[in-house]
Amino acid sequence: QVKVVESGGGSVQAGGSLNLSCSISGDYPHTDAYMAWFRRAPGKEREGVAVIFTRTGGTSIADSVKGRFTISADRVKYTLYLQMNDLKPDDTAMYYCAAAPVCVGYVWDAYSYWGEGTQVAVFS
Repeated sequence: QVKVVESGGGSVQAGGSLNLSCSISGDYPHTDAYMAWFRRAPGKEREGVAVIFTRTGGTSIADSVKGRFTISADRVKYTLYLQMNDLKPDDTAMYYCAAAPVCVGYVWDAYSYWGEGTQVAVFS
């Protein structure tokens, strides 16, 4: 059974930084992993934030966070990170980690494995 666990969320003042982590444990039954961060703010649709292909390190970053957020991964440890800098109140959301064995971009319902989320709150 695969378990996905996020951590690192919290409350921070606008302009501050947070570093989210996500670990995947258990018997992940695939060779490759596309790992992604999504977020969902109250009253809004789920939004894809960043995706990484762990084998090559290739990434995709959403325009809304480009230049402020960086996604990275430790392929050996199956751990995903999201470094968030210059945070804004609009970044306030529950942040979720997800994994898939093939490239599905920001199509959230194509991801097979999900964590419970970690809350990020940015106050001005």
